[in-house]
Amino acid sequence: MSLIDNLLNLLSYQPDSPMLFSSGLFWGLFLVFLPVYAMLRNRHWQMVIFIVLFSLFFYYKSSGWFFLLLLFTSTVDWLLSRRLATAKSRGTRRLIVAVSITLSLSVLGYFKYANFFLWNWNQMVQGNFQPLDIILPVGISFYTFQSISYIVDVYRGSVKPTETWVEYLFFLSFFPALVAGPIVRADYFIPQIREHHKSTHAEVFAGFWMIVLGVVKKALIADYISQYNDLIFDNPTGYTGFESLMGVVGYTMQIYCDFSGYSDMAIGLALIMGFRLTPNFDFPYQSKSLTEFWRRWHISLSSWLRDYVYIPLGGNRKGTLRTYVNNFLTMLIGGLWHGAAWKFVFWGAMHGVGLAVNKACRPFTKRFDGKWWFNVVAWSITIVYVSLLWVFFRADSWTDSWLIIKNIFTNFSPDHIIPFIKVRYVWLIMMCVIIGSHALPRGFYDWLEDAFVHLRWIFKLLIFLIVVQLVVEFASEDVAPFIYFQF
Repeated sequence: MSLIDNLLNLLSYQPDSPMLFSSGLFWGLFLVFLPVYAMLRNRHWQMVIFIVLFSLFFYYKSSGWFFLLLLFTSTVDWLLSRRLATAKSRGTRRLIVAVSITLSLSVLGYFKYANFFLWNWNQMVQGNFQPLDIILPVGISFYTFQSISYIVDVYRGSVKPTETWVEYLFFLSFFPALVAGPIVRADYFIPQIREHHKSTHAEVFAGFWMIVLGVVKKALIADYISQYNDLIFDNPTGYTGFESLMGVVGYTMQIYCDFSGYSDMAIGLALIMGFRLTPNFDFPYQSKSLTEFWRRWHISLSSWLRDYVYIPLGGNRKGTLRTYVNNFLTMLIGGLWHGAAWKFVFWGAMHGVGLAVNKACRPFTKRFDGKWWFNVVAWSITIVYVSLLWVFFRADSWTDSWLIIKNIFTNFSPDHIIPFIKVRYVWLIMMCVIIGSHALPRGFYDWLEDAFVHLRWIFKLLIFLIVVQLVVEFASEDVAPFIYFQF
């Protein structure tokens, strides 16, 4: 095969190996992207078009020809937003918003939920269901929510529609946040496109530090501990209760490292280019209540659900009972957003129930705020509740979820602890690292970032090479996709 054939094959979409932030191909292409981007920084429109084209290519490498769907969505949204901005009649404006949201949710509903609803319908009528051959485009849930928030914000008047379609396409397709968030808000990001702040020396290296942290979380810790976690979830009754418990705790840390690692890399990539994305995680496992947890976990989704679902439902303005119902419905929608299966609906519903209980108990518990023993109890209840619900999120089926939980409580023996430590000591070390990282004060991480930024370049390079070597040493045979790619 000729060099040109190899190059074309490398640059074409490979369904079995979509391009990921943790893949060597992406970083090779990004190293080519950066100098071209640097040359175009003072030429605004050329820079914008170049980033849009790279973003579309990135999405093509991640999801194939579905990048055309992204182009279609951006075109329709932009045209509707321009019409919305000039419409005078309230009825016309509402109709435009309804058309846009209906179209966005219809596209998302077809690709993500068609088989789910058809299966449930056939269960009710006892039909012979054959699943439709539907491939879910990577990241469609994320950019659909961005699309909806943009139209709603234009309707509310908090955002002016972009002057050009290219600017809106930039907002919707910006490659660091395209396939797994953070969910970018128009009022925060679109002004950055117009102003384009040029990144400083400190911001470039702060971005590089975020990328290094993301690689450590995802490619080193999450991918390694997942190998044991997968054994437990793939065979729910094949291990002891203690081993199942370790698998649950392991997945609790794995999904945090995996998703926050992606967010760190996305934020770092954007910062190097002079753009700021909102933080998506704030040490969520430090939380002492479920309410606090959702202020710290997947912050861009939590705030989106609050602003575009919870508040429009009435928020906490219509009485105590209605507040609980609104919380429940919001988390139910959040659960369904994560996946087309009843286990995700249950996961969201139970978080809704937990939030309602948390709010109901607040008048009683607030008298103990600040007491160390109450903090310990509150944190313990929160982390156990969150971890048990992650079982339903990860397990292959509803049945498997209950089998794993039952196994923990009925087949547990401390006799298995020492043998486990002897065999899984590397896994335990990595778990201790990520658990311990939650115990350190925020100021420590600010100090680390500042120290890295001011290090000599040779030490920065040395740290990067050490991280790469560790990733290579502990890597599995295949590059593991990010967990949230499936959403």
